[in-house]
Amino acid sequence: MPPDPQPAVRPVAPSGPQATNLWSAEAFAQIPQIEKPQLSPDGSLVAGLVANGGEQFFTITKVDTAQTAFVGIGEMDVNWWRWVNNEWLVVGFGTTRKVDGGEWYISRVASVRADGSELKTLSPRDAAQDADDVIWVARDGSPRILLSYQTSVFVSDRGFWPRIDEIDVATGRRRAVQNGRAGVMDWYADASGFIRMGVGYSEDGRFNKLYYREPGHESFRTVDRARTADRRVVAPAMFLDDGNSAIVFDEDSDGFDALFKFDLTTLERGEKLYSASGSDLGGLFVDRSGTHLLGVGSGGDAGGIHWFTPEMEALAAKIAARVPNSQTQITSLSADQSRAVVYVGDASAPGAYFLYDTADESMRLLSYVNDQIRLRRVHPVRTIQYRARDGLRISAILTTPRGAGTAMPLIVMPHGGPYAHDSEEWDWWAQFLADRGYVVVQPNYRGSSGFGAAFAARGNGEWGLKMQDDLDDAVTALAEQGIADPERVCIVGGSYGGYAAMRAAQRNGDRYRCAVSFAGVSDLNAMRGYNRRFLHSQARNDWLSEQAPDLKQVSPINFAEQFSTPILLIHGRRDRRVPYAQSREMAEKLEKADRNFEYVEFPEADHNLSRYEDRLRFLELLEAFLTKYNPARP
Repeated sequence: MPPDPQPAVRPVAPSGPQATNLWSAEAFAQIPQIEKPQLSPDGSLVAGLVANGGEQFFTITKVDTAQTAFVGIGEMDVNWWRWVNNEWLVVGFGTTRKVDGGEWYISRVASVRADGSELKTLSPRDAAQDADDVIWVARDGSPRILLSYQTSVFVSDRGFWPRIDEIDVATGRRRAVQNGRAGVMDWYADASGFIRMGVGYSEDGRFNKLYYREPGHESFRTVDRARTADRRVVAPAMFLDDGNSAIVFDEDSDGFDALFKFDLTTLERGEKLYSASGSDLGGLFVDRSGTHLLGVGSGGDAGGIHWFTPEMEALAAKIAARVPNSQTQITSLSADQSRAVVYVGDASAPGAYFLYDTADESMRLLSYVNDQIRLRRVHPVRTIQYRARDGLRISAILTTPRGAGTAMPLIVMPHGGPYAHDSEEWDWWAQFLADRGYVVVQPNYRGSSGFGAAFAARGNGEWGLKMQDDLDDAVTALAEQGIADPERVCIVGGSYGGYAAMRAAQRNGDRYRCAVSFAGVSDLNAMRGYNRRFLHSQARNDWLSEQAPDLKQVSPINFAEQFSTPILLIHGRRDRRVPYAQSREMAEKLEKADRNFEYVEFPEADHNLSRYEDRLRFLELLEAFLTKYNPARP
């Protein structure tokens, strides 16, 4: 693969016609051309998803020749992948199937030869819905894994509780390691592959326990228990190779998730290894053995990684120096750390993945994430702070059209979850809307994750109430700053954000010219019924019941006659997270109430708009609706 010309490494501001906001909807609707590329241990191969013809396929590419093998998984979701050694990797995949008259999402794991020539399904024929939990990979280079899996979909059956097999991924040979234990859904193996811990739940999910055993012991003992509504027991994020220590995420004295050492001999939390001021942490970055901690996501609005070793600090600094005035992030490493996959981009540019070689400090292009926009910076993104009406400080992501003036038309775009958060990263919805002339604000309203336990707890009981106020107060704040015109505002959201859009159209129609809901929830009590199909539904429904004093009173479906602003409802029929009936029945109620609405079903769309055709259609419908009710330009 030839080196990419050096000017292309650095994200650049748009020039020519693109500077006047003429990007097509097709450009923003592109699915990622590459996703989660992972280096083989020797650094010679990259495995990941690549786009072809508007769909993604799992591939393995030789980085020095660009020779690519497409791995045929069929009509199934490819959910994750992991290298076992230089010859083999394992891939998790899943799909929805009928089982005893019900629909279940069935997950499996397969081994794939590194040249793509061979694929073996490792989950046994009697495996049930969750059969892709690889809890350990051998450290000695042998092709061995530990796989945890169920053999029944019914909680009354012994096979519902996951058992563990050791499997040779090259031959498919297996041996039993651990039988299922009633209540235990998650098993944890230490560096040697010994099953040390399990997390168990009561059948209703209202209580959880931590089981533990010493090396060489057969029986487990209960070492911690808690009411799920209060807290979850603390299980290791990783085991260290000394056999006596682990790493855990837990709340520090300030109420933020921090990283601690955990003593397996005393079963007590030890020294704090790292915390980020004012925010929770992200995921771990570990070495190939899985037993040495290299870094942790440093949290905050801009993200990044805090490195623990001088070698990784030096490597990250060298890479950053190769791409000045840009954001870089190491996403994968070879075993000897001589090669790294590096993402280059920022919130205003979709970016690209490069292969960095320490031997000559070269950066070779693997793939652009978006092959139309490439490394061009589109519209600027920054984090702002504002006060809600009760004084709570809210963080929000603000995207503004390049060269924007004052008193601009505004889109309020609440995130899904609601236990999630927006940060400064490429967002194709927000960038498309800014490209069409709108300022976009993405409030991290109370109840969002990433800002500590106390902030998350402020969302308890506030669905459709103070959480909704936080969105409205963003409009007030931006109007007071002269950024937005308070008379030209619409709200657009997906999932919980779709619920918030419906609730805004019903409760605060005088503030919004229009609303757009994708995959939104309209009836919270109906969601409680839907949840009963899942394990631990009682605990899930306990939680949902506590999100408002009266779920009926904050469910938009019960107040169709109160909708006073036009609303566009869009939902995919393949949505497994929120049933499309949530939008269809809302549309039926709005029609009976003679309200102004549009409803569109996407036959093949899922909850995340994973297909290019669905993304493009969504953007076209969104643009037409906004142009009709809140045009950005005269």
